Amino acid sequence: MITTHVLDTTSGQPAAGVLVRLESGGRTIGDGVTDDDGRCRSLGPEHVEAGVYRLVFDTDTYFARVGREAFFPEVTVTFRITDTGRHHHVPVLLSPFSFTSYRGS
Repeated sequence: MITTHVLDTTSGQPAAGVLVRLESGGRTIGDGVTDDDGRCRSLGPEHVEAGVYRLVFDTDTYFARVGREAFFPEVTVTFRITDTGRHHHVPVLLSPFSFTSYRGS
């Protein structure tokens, strides 16, 4: 399972309503929208195979909705899964001019 959490570091609040797409092998395998807590708990299949995956966050629409100009129209986080029995949580800390991600738990 792959999940994410987006925190808007400018406001210190969860980033609700961010469209997130999960890709593998050049195709979309799941998508979702962050909830009021900034979490996307359902992004695709319960079980994923080993491989390289991408989470693509539509930051342009989010920042337009909250009335802020942003440098990055989208944020892409590419990561590798080797342990298919684990839950993979990929959080993003987001501001209009920077972002960071890490392997969550």
